[in-house]
Amino acid sequence: MLLQDFNQTSCSFCCCSPAHRILTVIFMILLTLAILFGNVVTLAVLLSRKRFHTPQGYLKISLAVADLALGILVVPFSVYVEISLLSSSDSSSQDRFLAASSGQPCSVVGLVFAGCTLVSISTLFLLTLERSVAILKPLHKEAVVTRSRTLHLILLSWLCSFFLALSPMLFSGGGLVMEYNSCSRLCTYAPAPASPPHLWHLLLLFPAFDFSLLGATLVINALSFTIIRQYSRRRKRLAGREREPLKLAFSDIKAAKTIGTLTVAFTASFTPIAVFVAGNVVGYQWCTFSFFAFWILTSNSCWNVVIYCVLDQRFRQGALRLLPPLPARSPGLQFRLC
Repeated sequence: MLLQDFNQTSCSFCCCSPAHRILTVIFMILLTLAILFGNVVTLAVLLSRKRFHTPQGYLKISLAVADLALGILVVPFSVYVEISLLSSSDSSSQDRFLAASSGQPCSVVGLVFAGCTLVSISTLFLLTLERSVAILKPLHKEAVVTRSRTLHLILLSWLCSFFLALSPMLFSGGGLVMEYNSCSRLCTYAPAPASPPHLWHLLLLFPAFDFSLLGATLVINALSFTIIRQYSRRRKRLAGREREPLKLAFSDIKAAKTIGTLTVAFTASFTPIAVFVAGNVVGYQWCTFSFFAFWILTSNSCWNVVIYCVLDQRFRQGALRLLPPLPARSPGLQFRLC
């Protein structure tokens, strides 16, 4: 059966034992703090510095807002459910609580999780397009990539992403709903009672959309890095003997490397989900693996700030300025956040 165990409500002792649930809650709380801290820092730097008020900066803000939504709503809801299940005395009370949690609250949380994941993918695609214009057509960058166009594309990506996230429930006629999954510990799509199995085919929209956009993003990134490598070789060969016909700014090259790293990191975190879905299509039932697959993807929301700090010197300097001044015991003492 297609995606037979995608939302199964039973799991093995190693996954649902009290000790495992306690460790899971600790992990979720730490992840929530990391997501909130990292994306609040990202938004503070991008919004407070005028040099980041650019099309690229607006796209990074959109990406940070999507990640922040997971730390505000999605992960804390899972923490609440898991703590409530730990405090329940017997399995019947746990089942009643799960049934109550899988109603309206889970519909909202699951929609936010699916929608923000799609927003992240579409935003990475737009970031890659913006950098490819800067690399391939540097003289036309200001005319092609404008703030107004970027803001309109950001709005369009949010609307389309949440419409796509909502479409399985809209077009299934009530056959697909959001339920809290005891395996993945997240609100995900589940078949309604007595719904036909063929409705699961609607969920194939997500891997089709995700991999089409991620594949195009990787191809465009590869093309941009090819141009950068050719430019570097040509620059070394000429060594100032003649004027370089194509002048690439160092900041554009660094930004392309940063966005390429973001794309690779997101693709790596999304790959387990693809493996999980493919396995369910051929009939495998992976309850434990679904937990790792979904939470590896969720954990990606706290890594962008680390990538910015490592690869973007201006961002790193902006993050350091957010720190309160510390009394230094020696003139050479410096505190480094990133």
